Amino acid sequence: MKLRCLRKKTSMLKGWIVLLACGLVLSGLPLSQTAAAGHDAQAKYVFLFIGDGMGLPQRMAATQYTQKTLAMDTFQAQGITTTHAADRFITGSAASATALAAGAKTNIGMIGMTPDQRHVRTIAEIAKANGMKVGIVSSVSIDHATPAAFYAHVPKRSQYYDIDLAIAKSGFDFFGGGGLKDPANKKGNATTFKGNALDAIKKAGYQVVDNKDDFKKLSPADGKVLAYNAWLQDGKALPYAMDMTAKDITLPEFTAKAIEMLDNKKGFFLMVEGGKIDWACHANDAAASIHNTLAFDQSVKLAMDFAQKHADETLIVVTGDHECGGLTLGFAGTKYASHFDILSHQKVSFTKFTDDILAGYIKENAGSCKLEDIKPMITENFGLKFKGDPKADQLVLTAAEIAQVEDAFMRSLVGEKAHSKNQETYLLYGGYDPLAVTLTHLLNQKAGLGWTSYKHTGVPVSTSAAGVLAETFNGYYDNTDVALKIMRAMGIDGKIHYAGAAPQVSVAAK
Repeated sequence: MKLRCLRKKTSMLKGWIVLLACGLVLSGLPLSQTAAAGHDAQAKYVFLFIGDGMGLPQRMAATQYTQKTLAMDTFQAQGITTTHAADRFITGSAASATALAAGAKTNIGMIGMTPDQRHVRTIAEIAKANGMKVGIVSSVSIDHATPAAFYAHVPKRSQYYDIDLAIAKSGFDFFGGGGLKDPANKKGNATTFKGNALDAIKKAGYQVVDNKDDFKKLSPADGKVLAYNAWLQDGKALPYAMDMTAKDITLPEFTAKAIEMLDNKKGFFLMVEGGKIDWACHANDAAASIHNTLAFDQSVKLAMDFAQKHADETLIVVTGDHECGGLTLGFAGTKYASHFDILSHQKVSFTKFTDDILAGYIKENAGSCKLEDIKPMITENFGLKFKGDPKADQLVLTAAEIAQVEDAFMRSLVGEKAHSKNQETYLLYGGYDPLAVTLTHLLNQKAGLGWTSYKHTGVPVSTSAAGVLAETFNGYYDNTDVALKIMRAMGIDGKIHYAGAAPQVSVAAK
C-alpha cells in the first residue's frame, strides 16, 4: 500500500515537472534560469508592456484572426488583474497607469499621486535613482496618460504642458513613439508657463528626432533621446498599424531601438504601451485593434529575444490597464459561428477612412455627394458589397444593412457627430463619424463580434510574466500589485514609495 502511494506521488511529481518545464519552454526562457531562480533572484532588466484597452477579448481576437498563439500568451505565469480606480469602478488610463507604475490607487484623471495629491515614486523613477537606464515608449503621444504616469505628477491628465516639462526633469534616457500634445501651452493648462517645453527638453540634453532616417542612425553614444514619428495621424499619435507605410516607425522598431539605447551593465527599465489598441476599441474598430495588438505582441517578442541572452536577470510583464469597448467574441446575428477571416477585407482604420477617403470625397464633391459614388470605396476598403445574395456571400449587405449605411452617409454629409446631446445618436455612433462606425459595426458583426460600449469597461484583464520571479504573477490580484511585484523582483521593498523618501531594499533581495 505504501509503495503504491509512493508511486502515485512520484507520478504526480513527474507530471508537475513536465507541466512546469513546458511552461518555461513556452516562455522562451530556460528552466534553470526562470522560476527556479527563487527569492534571491533580482531583475536587472525589466520590461513592462501595457496594452491600453487590451482585455482578454482583444488578446483572443488577435489569436483567432491569425490562428497563432500570441507571444505574451506563452509566458509561464498568467494572472487575472482587477482594474478599478479609487473613486470609480470603471477606471481611466491615468488612474490605472498610476496603479501600474507606483502601486497606488488614485482618482480618475490623476497622474503619479494619491487622491490627496501626495506624490508617489514610480518604478521608473526608482530604477533611475538606482543607476539603471529608463525608457518610455508609446504608440500614442508620449505625454498621454499611460506614459506620463511613469514620470509626471499632476492632478489632471490634461495638463500636457506640465507633463512635457516633466520629461525634461525626469532624466530618463529614451522617450519614443508619439509626439507632444501641448509643448507651447496653447490650451492654457499649465500651472506656470516657462517657455516652450520642447526647448526645455532640448536644454536638458535630449536629442530630438522626428524622422525615420535619423532615428535609424541613433546609437547609445547619442545620449538621451526623444524620438517620434514624422506622421502623427491623430492626437499626436503614431498611425494605426494597418495605415502605416515604409516611411513610418513602428512600435516594434521603437522598442528595438529603446533596447539598443538602454542596454548597459547596470540594467534598465523599459515601459512600452500599445496605446492605439484602446483608441481603436473606443471607435469599435476590431480590425484596427487586432492589427495594433499584433504590433504590440511583436514588441513583446523583442523582449523575449533579449531575455534569451540575460535569462537570469530579466523580467518581462505584459498587462492591460483596462478593457475597452466591451468587445464580445460572439454576436446574436451569427449565433455560434465566428468568421474572423472576414476582418481581413478591411484595409484601413476608421480614422484613415474618415479623415482621408471620406473627407477627400466630400471636399471634392461639395453639394453633389451621392452614396453611389462611394460604394466602390466602401467595397475596396471594407469588403462590403451592395449587390449579390447575402445568403451566398457573407460580405453582401442585406436591404436592412444598406438602409443603415444610407442613413449614416447622410448624417456624415451634414457633419453629425455622436458627441451631440442626442442620446440615440450617441448610442449609434459614439462620437465618431457615422458612416465609418456603421461600416466597422457591420463588418464586425459579420465576423461574429459585438460591442457594448464606446468607453472602458470594468472587467478584469490578464497579466502575463516571464523571467525572474515570474511565478509571483500567477493568480488573481489588483493592478496595484503588478507594480509591487515588479518592485520586489527588482530588489525594492514592495510597497508605495512616496516622493522625498528613499526606496527601501527588500529583505528578500538582500
